[in-house]
Amino acid sequence: MQAGRYDVVVVGGGHNGLVAAAYLARAGRSVLLLERLAHVGGAAVSEAVFPGVDVRLSKYSYLVSLLPDQIVSDLGLSVRLADRDYASYTPFARDGRDLGLLVERPDGPATRASFAEVTGSDAEYDAWHEFYGRIAVLAGDLAPTLLEPLTGPEELLRRLREPSTFAALRDLPLGELVGRWFKDDVVAGVVLTDGLVGTFADVHADDGRAAACFLYHLIGNGSGQWRVPIGGMGAVTASMASAALHFGADVRTDANATSVAVDASGGEVGWVDGSGVEHTVGAGAVVSAVSPSVLAGLRGGAGAVPRPVGAQVKVNMVLRRLPRFRSGIDPAVALSGTMHVAESATQLAAAYADALAGRLPDPLPFEVYCHSLADPSILGPAERAAGYHTLTLFAMQTPVGLFDADNDARRAEAAQLAVAGLDAVLAEPLSDCLARDADGELCLQAATPVDLENSIGMTGGNIFHGDLSWPWAAEKSQVGRWGVETDEPRLVHANAGGALRGGGVSGIGGHNAAMALLA
Repeated sequence: MQAGRYDVVVVGGGHNGLVAAAYLARAGRSVLLLERLAHVGGAAVSEAVFPGVDVRLSKYSYLVSLLPDQIVSDLGLSVRLADRDYASYTPFARDGRDLGLLVERPDGPATRASFAEVTGSDAEYDAWHEFYGRIAVLAGDLAPTLLEPLTGPEELLRRLREPSTFAALRDLPLGELVGRWFKDDVVAGVVLTDGLVGTFADVHADDGRAAACFLYHLIGNGSGQWRVPIGGMGAVTASMASAALHFGADVRTDANATSVAVDASGGEVGWVDGSGVEHTVGAGAVVSAVSPSVLAGLRGGAGAVPRPVGAQVKVNMVLRRLPRFRSGIDPAVALSGTMHVAESATQLAAAYADALAGRLPDPLPFEVYCHSLADPSILGPAERAAGYHTLTLFAMQTPVGLFDADNDARRAEAAQLAVAGLDAVLAEPLSDCLARDADGELCLQAATPVDLENSIGMTGGNIFHGDLSWPWAAEKSQVGRWGVETDEPRLVHANAGGALRGGGVSGIGGHNAAMALLA
């Protein structure tokens, strides 16, 4: 069935697709957005996961850092983000003592005292303060460039107030850079984790993969601050969808794209609706908000793009109450920021070696935080009155290949390792604190990279759709372009795997895809 013609067809209704559609419609273009699932939002959605438990969890992605204020302002997004009083807490045992490294935001006397207790002096705190001070300056200079045409690294270097920090991050393995600044194993590990979120990498390799991931996790919006979306991640993408509709975009769900053909004159997209009816729509241009490998398949070149490696396990939990910690810290403090477990530099290296050898890391390195401490609106009235809380766990160094042969068994194993890791730092079993759903089951749900691939079409379960790239032009031919281009001028990427810049819930890829077409 012929469905007419639009100036632009956007394939994929994740946050980048929605942002691209909104910008293009705002500029007066006729826009059709096609989303395979029954809802938009991609990995940035909220859902009541457990039967009979009225808690809307951010099912996959869960925090916001990279979303620029400019996009929020340009599109009039009704997004509310809450700051966190504490950046992180890292419980661990050393010499028979249960300790913890606490980092405030901004860091202050409690942070200095915690560093002194953990490391025995002020040296690591002083290094921390200087290192992240330099990173903050770098972030302030780099963040605006993410929404501009690409520049080359040397030109970019001349614009920076911290050129030496930039050069070191670009040229050194992340492990070597961090090792030059920090000597304590736990402190170094906390720093290194930002290079491994969703990225399976050896921090001592000179391939730049961990360093690029690290950079993106620290330059978001010019501050690198990770904030809590009020109402959950679904509220963020719902606002983006509202903006796209407000500006006149035609947003279709249950609309599965089956083919994409683009040439110098325009494009044609085939899709199937929820009733199984086949449609064909003409397009002046096409925005791909799906992974490069999915796009290759839609263009008839299935397998032309290697499957990217997703490397995380997400565990969602609902608690009857917050658990007590062996270190004695107030759980509302420990869990209000990011809590690091089994993430010393030594443990992260061992985890990489385990995964490389084909086994799940033991102990499993992961991060945890409690969304409901900052945003109780995600709890139903009864759950809020009963003192319920959420717990979000994000494990690292768990590549998709570990789950391909038997995803169910490996998912269960990963969940057990996650519980064991929490039990190791808690003063009581986690199971005593977990709520139960209407069927009497514990409120704990795990999702592997294979689960993400199967449920939301995220190839390889890679949350970035592929390895993150440095946010500048690698070749002179890219200077002045937007980093979203393909082999066809009327086809552009809008996600981090195809676009040179983006990652996380940022909308940067969607913005730049729209700007490339509007230019």
